[in-house]
Amino acid sequence: MALTTLDPNTALIIVDLQNGVIGLLASHTIGEVIRRARTLADAFRERGLPVVLVNVAGGAPGRTEQPRPTGPRPDGWTDLIPELNQQPGDIVVTKRTWGAFASTDLEARLKARGVTQVVIAGVATGTGVEATARQAYEQGFNVTLATDVMTDRRPEAHDYSIKNVFPRLGETGTSREIIDLLPPRSA
Repeated sequence: MALTTLDPNTALIIVDLQNGVIGLLASHTIGEVIRRARTLADAFRERGLPVVLVNVAGGAPGRTEQPRPTGPRPDGWTDLIPELNQQPGDIVVTKRTWGAFASTDLEARLKARGVTQVVIAGVATGTGVEATARQAYEQGFNVTLATDVMTDRRPEAHDYSIKNVFPRLGETGTSREIIDLLPPRSA
C-alpha cells in the first residue's frame, strides 16, 4: 500500500543511529540513511512534532544460538551520532531489547502527547526497526516506515522486512513522501 496520510500528531522514531551500531554497519548506504534521518528530524522539529531518538545499551536476557557480545562496550558506544542534531525537546529512549517500546516508557510518553501515528527509521531494518514497528502496531499506533531511511548489514533481512513485513504493519514511503504529507511549518 502506498503512503496515504499522516495523522496531525505524528512522531518520528529514529532507531539505533548511535556510534557503536553505526560502526558495525559496512553498508555503503549508511551515509544516505544518516543524511535523510537528519532531514526528517529537522522537518518534524520545524513543525513542532515529536522526535524520538532511540539507542540500545544491552540485550534481552535469554539463550540464543548465535553468540552475543560479552564484556563492556567501548566508551561512547551508546552515544547518538551528532549528525542527528539532538535537541532539548527530543525524547530520548534507551532500550535493552530490539524494539523501542518493550521495557521502556515510550508508549506512555507518546500517548501523553496525543500521538496517534509514528514514522519509524533507523537501523537495523530486520531487527531494531522491525521490532519497534511491530510493537508500535501492537500498541495501537498507525505506523509508517521510511524505507529510504533504514539499512541492515544483511541485505536479505532488509529486503524481506520491506517487502513482506512492513506492509502488514502499516504504510511505507520515502522520506520525501513523508515530508510532503507533514502539516505546514509552524509560524
